[in-house]
Amino acid sequence: MTVSRPLIAALAVALVMASGCAAESGATGAGTGGATRVFKADNGDITIPADPKRVIATGYAVPVLIESDAALVGISTWKRGLDMMTPQHRATYDKVPKVAGEVAAETNYEAIAAAKPDLIVIGVPKPVLADIDINRLTSVAPVVAIGPNVPYQWRELSRQQADAAGRAGNFDAAKAAYDKKAGELKAKYAGVVKGLKFGHVGGYGDVSAGTFQREFTGSWGTNVAGDVGLEYYGEVKKRGPGSQSVSETPSIEQLPASFGQADALTYTLEPSGQVGASVKYVLDSPLWKDLPAVKAGKTFAVRYTQASTYPSAMFTLDSLDQALAPLLKK
Repeated sequence: MTVSRPLIAALAVALVMASGCAAESGATGAGTGGATRVFKADNGDITIPADPKRVIATGYAVPVLIESDAALVGISTWKRGLDMMTPQHRATYDKVPKVAGEVAAETNYEAIAAAKPDLIVIGVPKPVLADIDINRLTSVAPVVAIGPNVPYQWRELSRQQADAAGRAGNFDAAKAAYDKKAGELKAKYAGVVKGLKFGHVGGYGDVSAGTFQREFTGSWGTNVAGDVGLEYYGEVKKRGPGSQSVSETPSIEQLPASFGQADALTYTLEPSGQVGASVKYVLDSPLWKDLPAVKAGKTFAVRYTQASTYPSAMFTLDSLDQALAPLLKK
């Protein structure tokens, strides 16, 4: 269960312990017959199994819990992330029964009940929770809702999702590998990106409305790039809820005003490597071709900007490395 456009991202263990999990007890409950604990989620303080054995995951929780090797008995579909899964994780995704689709209306409550879960982790943004019958799910098993409102929150919330499923240790290992690689790339490109003002063209403009998407620091197209030292200048002119606090969609006529000060530009590719329709609309514009950064040859295409877990963001790091490599030859 997700929304048609991402809304949407590493916090220390101490913060998660403070916000994600509380006292453990020896009480029997949550359908496990074992120890339980209280977990702080978007839908309140929920008593869950200390060691869940049968977990349902939906939305953004799907890739996290697959990668963390949670005890999954059902998941929603997660088509937007398939190209960012390793063969091993894709095999798990294909094997686990699908009990929901891409949106809340595609929730199969009967299939969820038949899976006999002892924990349900809903990984959708808070506004989407209204489209889900939480009470009906709660009658089956404890439900924790942990979903992002802005893109960069995947970093904090993915650890909370893994922690709820009893797999925080696996998550931490993946984060450590990402941090190591990001640090290496940051050092590698420090000499050629330092001081450059970057702009980013995102993949969620509306061609029919004549708009393009500009993403600022903390958005989908920029948050991983920031970890390797790219600095995105400017900020949203009129902040809105969710992703509208880190991105905006001006009319195409505003390209010069939006990116005229940029020393370099990055833009989103689809996970397949193709240029999406909204980005192509920008690249085909004569206004794009007249931008100083474009004339200087400093434009960089980046795949996998939709990453919402540390293992999937490793793909993003690889793409950034490939895109920026020509800078080292100049």
